[in-house]
Amino acid sequence: MSPATLLWLVTGCLMLQPLSTDLYLASLPHMASDFGVPPSSVQHTLSLFVIGFGTAQLISGPLSDKYGRRHVIVGGLTLYLLASIGCAISPDLNWLVASRFAQAVGCCTGVVVARAVVRDVYNPSDGARVLAKASSLLSLAPILGPIVGSYLQVSFGWRAAFVAHALVGLIVWIAAIKRMKESNAQPNPNAMAAGELGKSYAEVFLTPGFWAYALPGALSYASIFVYISGASFVLIKGLGVSTELYGYLFSFGVLGYLSGTLICRRLLSSHGIQGVLRLGTLVGLVGGVGFLLLILADARHWLVVVAALFIVMVAHGINIPCTQSGSLAPFPEKAGAAAALFGFVMMVVALVAGIVVSKNLDATLIPFASISAAVSVLLFSSARLLAKHAGTL
Repeated sequence: MSPATLLWLVTGCLMLQPLSTDLYLASLPHMASDFGVPPSSVQHTLSLFVIGFGTAQLISGPLSDKYGRRHVIVGGLTLYLLASIGCAISPDLNWLVASRFAQAVGCCTGVVVARAVVRDVYNPSDGARVLAKASSLLSLAPILGPIVGSYLQVSFGWRAAFVAHALVGLIVWIAAIKRMKESNAQPNPNAMAAGELGKSYAEVFLTPGFWAYALPGALSYASIFVYISGASFVLIKGLGVSTELYGYLFSFGVLGYLSGTLICRRLLSSHGIQGVLRLGTLVGLVGGVGFLLLILADARHWLVVVAALFIVMVAHGINIPCTQSGSLAPFPEKAGAAAALFGFVMMVVALVAGIVVSKNLDATLIPFASISAAVSVLLFSSARLLAKHAGTL
């Protein structure tokens, strides 16, 4: 594969994750009304997606170590396509939640194996640059997703978002079949054996250098997942923002992610992965704590929420290429397992954040802002406490 082909394939696979969450966010309050359930019940379409995404990686990563990246990605994309159709035709909430779980399994396979492909082809520093470029491109998904999703909701209802998921999945599936070449030069036939699998995960889990990047990466994703899971209810139900306007506001906030990836790309050569990560976590601290202080000062306006989202997204755009590449750096022969464990940790931490948010939404916005601030403090602290294990990248 040429570098350009690889970049676009990786971008397509990674893009499925934000599309799978952001495109239907504007529909969440309407789904609750449609099914006649409280908001916490509809939140299960997010929480089960996160559970499926996180747990399935523990299998899909090692599968790609054994059978090769291409076969596993194609299989995952096939499942994603079929599950998206299942979401669109769901007759009730239970069917939808089950289909979302299956959709997450297919989606995570594409994402985790794409990370492993980058580790196959590039060294850690170059891999971080490739992931930063891919992140810049895929930022179009969370930027345009909420806008498109809002209009789909207004024009066609919530099922239209899942039809859009299926169409995007079909495009990436065709591209993978036609363009992707195998990057795993040395498949491990024993990668899925219970003993070998346990040994691989134990080695990754017990390596301090992995946690120096995996924990900040997970907390960085949790910092934006707070907004993914709660912003639609806060803005639409709490602050009276219209569904159409919500899409634009959320997308404006997500522009911060694009800005962060561009900053990351610019600074990697001069500051290294650790230096850039320190900057990103500092920006996240400003966003999270600043949001809480403004809410405590009774600045209850949609502009405050969007500004906080923008700053937190800038931080995540800076952090995530560094943490993805840095966490896999010590494991060239176990890239699939390392990528899977990284993704699993990220999803577990995000799930906890999402559950806490769903149980603590009220009109004051104080619980919502407090959760954002708490995650930002943990993110800032973890990057500095674990820096001694990071090595020089």
